Amino acid sequence: MALTVTDPRPIERAEEILTPKALAFVEELHRRFAGTRTELLAARVAKREEVARTGRLDFLPETQDIRDGDWKVAEAPAALRDRRVEMTGPASPAKMAINALNSGAKVWLADLEDASTPTWANVIDAILNLRDAAQGTLSYTSPEGKEYRLRTDAPLAVVVARPRGWHMEERHLLLDGEPTVGALVDFGLHFFHIAKQLLLNGQGPYYYLPKMESHLEARLWNEIFVFAQDYLGVPQGSIRATMLIETIPAAFEMEEILYELRDHASGLNAGRWDYLFSIVKYFRDAGESFILPDRASVVMTAPFMRAYTELLVKTCHKRGAFAMGGMAAVIPNRREPEVTAAAFEKVRADKTREANDGFDGSWVAHPDLVSTCMDVFDSVLGDPANGGKQNQLDKQRPEVSVTAEQLLDITSAGGQVTEAGLRLNLYVAVAYTAVWLSGSGAVAIHNLMEDAATAEISRSQVWQQIRNKSVLADTGNTVTRELVTRILGEETERLRSEVDAESFGKFYEPASRLIADICLSEDYTDFLTTPAYELV
Repeated sequence: MALTVTDPRPIERAEEILTPKALAFVEELHRRFAGTRTELLAARVAKREEVARTGRLDFLPETQDIRDGDWKVAEAPAALRDRRVEMTGPASPAKMAINALNSGAKVWLADLEDASTPTWANVIDAILNLRDAAQGTLSYTSPEGKEYRLRTDAPLAVVVARPRGWHMEERHLLLDGEPTVGALVDFGLHFFHIAKQLLLNGQGPYYYLPKMESHLEARLWNEIFVFAQDYLGVPQGSIRATMLIETIPAAFEMEEILYELRDHASGLNAGRWDYLFSIVKYFRDAGESFILPDRASVVMTAPFMRAYTELLVKTCHKRGAFAMGGMAAVIPNRREPEVTAAAFEKVRADKTREANDGFDGSWVAHPDLVSTCMDVFDSVLGDPANGGKQNQLDKQRPEVSVTAEQLLDITSAGGQVTEAGLRLNLYVAVAYTAVWLSGSGAVAIHNLMEDAATAEISRSQVWQQIRNKSVLADTGNTVTRELVTRILGEETERLRSEVDAESFGKFYEPASRLIADICLSEDYTDFLTTPAYELV
């Protein structure tokens, strides 16, 4: 075996996960599929370069027959037919995993991606927690003696695990001296150790697949699923995947992505921050018509975002797949009950829009939001036990017709670029990156649960504004490297006053330097987490 673990630090119970047979499976996944993954990442670069030249994306003419064809994805297993509320959060530490499973949500998105810093300890702990949860043995006792156990008085959330995106490497596990692929490590260890137990539980190995940019990337996942099921003797079709349509090129290939995974597809998800991040990334040098206003002012009701979400609902239901709504990231703050109440009302309005549009469910980031989201979807779906529906697959939306121009009409966002928005972007980018470097991929900032997607859109907007010499509406200043350097310094000092000196020196100062490097560079950094990973 040519796999080598490079992190010498002992990790409790790691030997239960890093068994010879499990590592042999992970190695076989890499031997068969890592080369195609590398080719697909190169294809991303080539397509982006073409878009930079043309300023244009469109639906693929060569796949018109797929869009015109009469086909559907496989029928959902019973455990995945009602997804009206999905709780999101990291699978490590155990306390957060238990709280998510006990939250009352129908599904838990167990996140090994944007809400998790990929330290080797976190990677191993996440798989352990998910295995223990499948076996019904997951528990945790805090240093203060508080016990956390899986509830027995109500159903636990169905687990849908999210492995890392194709771009992330796993430098703690080498193959022939080279880093392995994060997605294959996450999927491989999870599937090997947990798939059969989940099937015994009446569920299955279910996955969320992030950050894909083409149907060819979906085809690769399908090939991996077919191989993995054969390798372990798991019935074909046991795996079900929900794909996040969180990149702008993927928005033009929704049907093709479902088609490639049709025997394993469960649905599509409409995100927000990663989708906006992708728009900035793709059209960062395309001029003023692709400059987004302050990110907080870009709402889901903006015409270009409505085009995206309505196309997703129509596409999913046409093909028998579920349409999953976006994140409600509010974190309740008992010290500010009026602020929290107002935020909850915004969440209710947002979830009401999604439910009325035909979404089959939506995401929340905190257990206290489960009941709010559940109430909204219950009012539309009803109670299945009393004649209600489990989902809205019957809501076909034939009146929806979306053009490429509508998906790319960024000016329809309205709003302005302001210094207040610039400051917030720099503050959040540094604050989140610092916490990510400390080993936590999900963090509350200003009463919102943030993950890597927030930092990505924040720092990308800053880079784009420098590149395009954006003029700030509230001050009249032009965004330059000098202005960003000054404001970044001020926001970093603000953070110094909010955290202890040890944390500031160990995490916040390196985070500030990293944000300065990638925002002020002539070259755009595709993913913030790539250089940040080198600092972990």
